[in-house]
Amino acid sequence: MYMRRGMPPQVLIVDDSKAIRSILARMLGKYGFTNLQAGDGTDALTLLRSEPYDLSLVCVDYNMPEMNRIDFLLQMRTMPGLETVPVLMITTETHPELMERAFHAGVNEYLMKPFNEAMVQDKLEILDLIQPVLA
Repeated sequence: MYMRRGMPPQVLIVDDSKAIRSILARMLGKYGFTNLQAGDGTDALTLLRSEPYDLSLVCVDYNMPEMNRIDFLLQMRTMPGLETVPVLMITTETHPELMERAFHAGVNEYLMKPFNEAMVQDKLEILDLIQPVLA
């Protein structure tokens, strides 16, 4: 498992659905992640500006109220310590041009809704946040 400075890995989950935030928190908790949650990009930026966090991962919904997800990502990427934190975008969007814009804004991987634990594990392995489970 990926850890920074001897601390458990921490994830910021940004989604307007409380149910999705809860599901992701539970799934990621199985890998030792502690979590912060925000209902939209504006709340997430306010949270990140309130104190320094040592994030290992940001999970962000593509469709969010209050702030365009691209604006959120661009602003987040300018914050000290968050320039290279892996970002997993969670979405129902499949349009290649939308995905390309997200990658240019700093997304590292996509997770399509609906998702399951195996899909989350696969993305964590791709992002090198956990070691592959050998059968």
